Amino acid sequence: MIQSFYPPQRTLMGPGPSDVSPRVLAALSRPTIGHLDPQFITLMDEIKELLQYAFKTRNELTLPVSAPGSAGMEAVFTNLLEPGDKIIVCQNGVFGGRMKENVERCGATAVMVQDDWGKPVDPQKLEHALRANPDAMAVAFVHAETSTGVRSDARHLCALAHEFDCLVIVDAVTSLAGIELRVDDWGIDAIYSGTQKCLSCVPGLSPVSFSERAVQRISQRRQRVQSWFLDMNLIMDYWGGDARRSYHHTAPVNALYALHESLVMVQEEGLEAAWARHQHHHDALAAGFSAMGLGLVVDAQARLPQLNAVEIPAGIDEALVRRQLLQAWNLEIGAGLGSLAGKVWRVGLMGHAANQTNVLLCLSALGSTLQSMGAAVKPEAAIEAAQEIYAA
Repeated sequence: MIQSFYPPQRTLMGPGPSDVSPRVLAALSRPTIGHLDPQFITLMDEIKELLQYAFKTRNELTLPVSAPGSAGMEAVFTNLLEPGDKIIVCQNGVFGGRMKENVERCGATAVMVQDDWGKPVDPQKLEHALRANPDAMAVAFVHAETSTGVRSDARHLCALAHEFDCLVIVDAVTSLAGIELRVDDWGIDAIYSGTQKCLSCVPGLSPVSFSERAVQRISQRRQRVQSWFLDMNLIMDYWGGDARRSYHHTAPVNALYALHESLVMVQEEGLEAAWARHQHHHDALAAGFSAMGLGLVVDAQARLPQLNAVEIPAGIDEALVRRQLLQAWNLEIGAGLGSLAGKVWRVGLMGHAANQTNVLLCLSALGSTLQSMGAAVKPEAAIEAAQEIYAA
């Protein structure tokens, strides 16, 4: 007979999900109420306000899609694009490629701006594509590329797109609450994220936000949105601002309790303080990797603090290392994707997991594991280098 499942206690330092705060886990266990209960509607309004704070936006259409970040991506593209549209998509990793997939499945054309994996999107390449395609209606790019750990200059890319009267679509799955992100100030028209990264909530929800310009485009579509479930024209009536909300779907009530709690924690810490915390612990982790003898793929000025692509030493079985870390240390790190598969580990430092204890655990565990496999690394030097950052 199958019995109840009790998962092991892991330290999650991969590309996601990240460690979830006990406060958030406790919120999940609160009594379930109806998704049209007046008390739940009050909660929805608070979630919307808290997401506006996290995104730094006043967009009225700001809400969590009842599905993971990939559905948030699809919600953005299926609502804004129609067959025959042309959009410029910047790709410097796996998730720019997924944008392209969404564009094509909407019947639109994707003009690709390609950059090397591990490098930020090149603004000059984007400007060239904009000049060569004056009929493009939007620009899409990944702010924080989870497959490589690189940050692109969102402010600059948004400004370029607006010079050519294009809407701006941004993937912020890994950036929200981890690095500076200012939707209104930068002129982002549509953005999507995930709850399982720097928000340290459980997986399964995707915060999105649409500007007034984007909402106007949605409301003036020539054809219906191809997805009924993700049609913002319908969802707006459920997440609207009054108590007479129309039934759209049964919201994941307890998961939204968890999101609310995680956003309350972001508000308590302060968004800028959260950004600074991620950077501080990244500085210690990066110093440790360097002292140990491990390189990072991304140049320092473009690195994400919350996602580190670490080069694998020659002759090391990267999958065996990850397996040993999981079995001996209950520590999860991630494998490389795409062209970086087998060449890097992806070490996350997100949300609740971005703390000194985890940094020192990761350096110690990875260093000793590699040393036992014959790699020429220096675990003691790594710990010393990280502690110097913390002592400064």
